[in-house]
Amino acid sequence: MRKNHLIIVGLLALILSSCGAPNVAYFNDLGNGQSEQVMQALDIRLRPDDKVSIVVNSKDPQLADLFNLPIVSHRVGYSQTSSLNTSQQISAYTVSPNGEIDFPVLGKIKVAGFRRDEVAEFIKNELISRNLVKDPVVTIEYANLGFSVLGEVNRPGRYSFDRDHMTVLDAIGMAGDLTIQGERNNVLVIREVGGQRVNYRINLQSGREVMQSPAFYLQQNDVVYVTPNKFRSRQTTVNGNNVLSASFWISVASLLTSIAVLIVK
Repeated sequence: MRKNHLIIVGLLALILSSCGAPNVAYFNDLGNGQSEQVMQALDIRLRPDDKVSIVVNSKDPQLADLFNLPIVSHRVGYSQTSSLNTSQQISAYTVSPNGEIDFPVLGKIKVAGFRRDEVAEFIKNELISRNLVKDPVVTIEYANLGFSVLGEVNRPGRYSFDRDHMTVLDAIGMAGDLTIQGERNNVLVIREVGGQRVNYRINLQSGREVMQSPAFYLQQNDVVYVTPNKFRSRQTTVNGNNVLSASFWISVASLLTSIAVLIVK
């Protein structure tokens, strides 16, 4: 009789473990009012093949138009956004393989390795120092800079930078958060550094680990991949065990019937 009780307990434990809910909470180690050190903001610096739109404005529009690409010059004052679809409608400078752009009148300008505000300040100073424009206002917007979010998220795809310092949390939010099948403790960020691919693993269930990760701040062309949990992986197999399937509940009913027979005996 004691042996039958042990068998019943074991079978019940198996059922409960197979039906257990995954831990989907974020930042489990953060307390109320607790402060955490955050990684220093990682700047977006221009690279070869990046595209940027550069618009020069002045009190003299005709003078400023000399330094704007033809399509952009007819859109001075146009409300620009950093979304990829909109930016593609605006003429943009493509950073050459040697890190330069060919700017009107000023000629070749080295931009690779610089932030967009640094490039804007350089162009402004050059225009003033050469007496080309007395009061230039230089605006630089990203045209093709973005990142990809793949895996177990609600809206996978490629997204554009709408500001300079975007985090992996921003990326996940833009992709509609993780699905219930995504592993919160195993988010992969793939980044190109010096011509090589570098992988970073992030545990979203630890706020401390997230904020101190080198991949907390995103760079252009980063890939954020959310790994599927074991339950989701089993669903992709031919004989995957799906808790919501009819075959699973038939198996459970059969098991419970067997347990009832053992109890009666």
